[in-house]
Amino acid sequence: MADIKDVYSKEFYQRFAKIISPVVPGFDEKQFMRQVLPKNFVSMEWKERMIHTADTLATFLPESFSKAAPMLLKIQKALVDAGEETRSFPYIFLPEMVSRAGLEHFDLSVKTMESLTQLISAEFAVRPFLLKYEGAMIKEMMAWSTHRNAAVRRLASEGSRPRLPWGLAIPFLKKDPAPILPILENLKQDPNEIVRRSVANNLNDISKDNPAVVLKIAAQWKGISAETDAIIKHGSRTLLKQGHTDILSHYGLRSAHFEVTGLKVTTPVVKMGDHLSFVFDITNKDNRKQTVRLEYGIHYLKANGTLSRKVFKISEKEMAAKAVLQVQRKQSFKLITTRVFYPGKHELSIIVNGVEMARSSFLLK
Repeated sequence: MADIKDVYSKEFYQRFAKIISPVVPGFDEKQFMRQVLPKNFVSMEWKERMIHTADTLATFLPESFSKAAPMLLKIQKALVDAGEETRSFPYIFLPEMVSRAGLEHFDLSVKTMESLTQLISAEFAVRPFLLKYEGAMIKEMMAWSTHRNAAVRRLASEGSRPRLPWGLAIPFLKKDPAPILPILENLKQDPNEIVRRSVANNLNDISKDNPAVVLKIAAQWKGISAETDAIIKHGSRTLLKQGHTDILSHYGLRSAHFEVTGLKVTTPVVKMGDHLSFVFDITNKDNRKQTVRLEYGIHYLKANGTLSRKVFKISEKEMAAKAVLQVQRKQSFKLITTRVFYPGKHELSIIVNGVEMARSSFLLK
């Protein structure tokens, strides 16, 4: 599988330089290639390459942001005309240039990001403006939430997430998300699924600091439409994984009807790179069908000897009265960059409608 950093390659830069050469006065393709591919390029990771690309391109544009911003829009048009809209992800360095050079030019930067996000999302670029301008930026994003273009509407929600992954956190929205709730209200029935999913992600962010806010919205939006119900379900995923009592009640998920038996770890010793395997039975003891949300938790051993649980979903479905279901699952311990595994005793738990109902251990070597 190709590394994400490889979206930036010699071939990519050659294609980009050829496309923009006619619209950037005095653009020297050979000089650009020399600057954008320094000797240490191979060792650069994705974000470093992206920022380096932004900084390199900036040297070929006017130093004044008021003159450079219109040039960015000409570059955008040239890319769209060349069909690059279908593979736009690498061009995230264009809105990055706005966030790096345009912070003191609020009005011009807002208009530039509104345009650029229609090629590649400006969700990261808008964050410094939220931090610096707060109310003024929220007002602009409120206007974006009614824009005719779905990508701009998505930016209103995705860019205002309090905890956007890999993006700057927005402390004032983590403390009180009230300023962005009207934006989400505008978008809750958006015709575009990508926009609605962004609303769900925003709600999920809010739930981590202000669960009561999301619970109130869940009650208000319930039953408006199937799409809005889906937003709430996806936006409540962290609360569901935490076994939050009120959200479980909202979905009628009760654990008393169920029983877990026969939990067996079939690989009591797991080598790093291999899989943990386990099996168990779940029984609906009730005389009526019941909804069951099945999850399991891996209690990973940390460097300090404590355990940290991560929850994984198995399924959510209805079980017939008195039904018994056998479940078998595997969990990979393949080495990955986002998690460090420590050898020693780990634990496995089976979670039924938010409640741990069985637990076992295994050894990681």
